[in-house]
Amino acid sequence: MSNGELILYTTEDGAANIQLRAADGTVWLTLNQIADLFGRDKSVISRHIKAILDDGELAQQSVVARYATTAADSKTYQVDHYSLEMILAVGYRVRSERGVQFRRWATTALKEYLIKGFVMNDERLKDPAWDYFDELLERIRDIRASEARFYQKVREILALSEDYDPKSHIAQEFYATIQNKMLHAVAGGTAAELIKLRANPNQPNMGLTSWKGERVRKSDVATAKNYLGESEIKELNLIVTMFLDTAELRTRRRQTMKLAEWEGVLDGFLRSNELPILRNAGSISAARAEQIAFERYEVFDAKRKEAERLLADQTGDLAELEQVAEASKALKKRGRHA
Repeated sequence: MSNGELILYTTEDGAANIQLRAADGTVWLTLNQIADLFGRDKSVISRHIKAILDDGELAQQSVVARYATTAADSKTYQVDHYSLEMILAVGYRVRSERGVQFRRWATTALKEYLIKGFVMNDERLKDPAWDYFDELLERIRDIRASEARFYQKVREILALSEDYDPKSHIAQEFYATIQNKMLHAVAGGTAAELIKLRANPNQPNMGLTSWKGERVRKSDVATAKNYLGESEIKELNLIVTMFLDTAELRTRRRQTMKLAEWEGVLDGFLRSNELPILRNAGSISAARAEQIAFERYEVFDAKRKEAERLLADQTGDLAELEQVAEASKALKKRGRHA
């Protein structure tokens, strides 16, 4: 079972900070944490848990799980954790003010987080004193402009076209066409052109500004967006969001469109924002750009491996010198005591 992620809950009196472990669609606490949460001795909590299980109110296999926990002695132990159902059931029995507060939080903010993956404090965002609204918008744009989200939204828009056929050549190429037009507008090239121009085996991380995982891998180097700078990403996210809003407005107003007309809508959108418009398919194919990227990656990866080998050799040599120095000190010390 996954150890999950941690959610911090602070009691309203500020006296306790509780780390809830989120996993398998619920949250989990240890016996000690439940005692801290409700402000009761753990023997009281233990007695309530036993009664709840003995009465058959909850089934042990569904509300008790073992997770690795690091204790105060820095050792790791497997410790019983109790699910949200059990925590709430105990809360009803102890009848503490903290229990009421936790149930209120669990049925609102915690429930929303577990279902949606986020929680928004609407009143705080409306308050000008809390100047985080622009940051939230930036993060939403970045999510909305992600490859999977963008493709899904474009597919939904295209499906409303009166002549839409998912198997048609136009439908299959439309996504690549609008993606290239947007990249050209912010970075001056199609996806393939940007890869050819910016993939550089002699640059740190091969010229990429973002990638999955801890280090650049072959699968990262054939994605044009991975080479964009911060300002280009922000501008691209804005364009994607604005275009999707324009397209959604047309569909909500039941403006019938043919598939081929959508490219003109995008061109008009770019023109109205004084952005350059791509008039052709670009100077290099996607297949050729991918081949170039992979070839350059092989050069980059070979250099990286050699650099890592040299570093390992230097580290080994240094360790060996340190051992020699320590041995020399020990001999001198024994000589003085002889």
